[in-house]
Amino acid sequence: MEAPNQEVATLVEKISGLHAAISKLPSLSPSPEVDALFTELVATCVPSSPVDVTKISPEAQKMREELIRLCSTAEGHLEAHYSDILTSSDSPLDDLHHFPYYENYVNLSRLEHGLLACHATATPARVAFIGSGPLPLSSLFLATNHLQATRFDNYDRCGVANDRARRLVGAAANEDVHVRMAFHTADVADLGTAELGAYDVVFLAALVGVASGEKAEAIAHLGRHMADGAALVVRSAHGARAFLYPVVELDDVRRGGFEVLAVHHPTGDEGFNSFIVARKIPHTEISTCAAPTING
Repeated sequence: MEAPNQEVATLVEKISGLHAAISKLPSLSPSPEVDALFTELVATCVPSSPVDVTKISPEAQKMREELIRLCSTAEGHLEAHYSDILTSSDSPLDDLHHFPYYENYVNLSRLEHGLLACHATATPARVAFIGSGPLPLSSLFLATNHLQATRFDNYDRCGVANDRARRLVGAAANEDVHVRMAFHTADVADLGTAELGAYDVVFLAALVGVASGEKAEAIAHLGRHMADGAALVVRSAHGARAFLYPVVELDDVRRGGFEVLAVHHPTGDEGFNSFIVARKIPHTEISTCAAPTING
């Protein structure tokens, strides 16, 4: 046990140092210093690690929670920056590869669609993406590469982020895409059955609910208002990647009224996020749910 413990201690010490450096930055908007620190942070957290963030010290837990909030803020600034750049391009959809984490979203959308298709009986007619942000790459890749007849409703509680996303998609030469995409300013907690009950699939972004307990509350709310049998895809984190994104507990998904169908933990350069595919259990159904498929 000594070697893994030392490995974890070394990892947490390095991440703590990066957290300290990031905390001192005067701004989290893209700059050479900001980009370098977050690039190093991602490179530190992405490799496989034996760390279990539920077992680290209380001080490290607090550091992790603060770091996730910093990552959320920095990611928002980065996406806004590139959304503006891409909107001014002659062909925004052809230039998406300029975004630094382009491959992550390409891989993630492919993996999510593949696992979702294993458990869905039909191509979804309507999809909601909650937490779409100013640069809605997940929706764009799903709409253009995988679900080419599906309508996407993107929700974000920031109106400015939605304005940026709307301009970007509107500037795209692919008219079919922007006809099938809508953007709504709303918090997930304010969406009721009239909205959420209309979707075949709901995606919950990784950085929706970064504070303790918020993710579980969002899932419980979705469980109260989504249609019976609809699919939920929740992004989570595993290993050291849990210093970048919140971890979603399977028990919280089940308590929310869902059957967990599959869990995927990425390896190597596959992508940053783990994700969970679940199904809204009808109220009348007595659940004898089997264990989920776990990949990665």
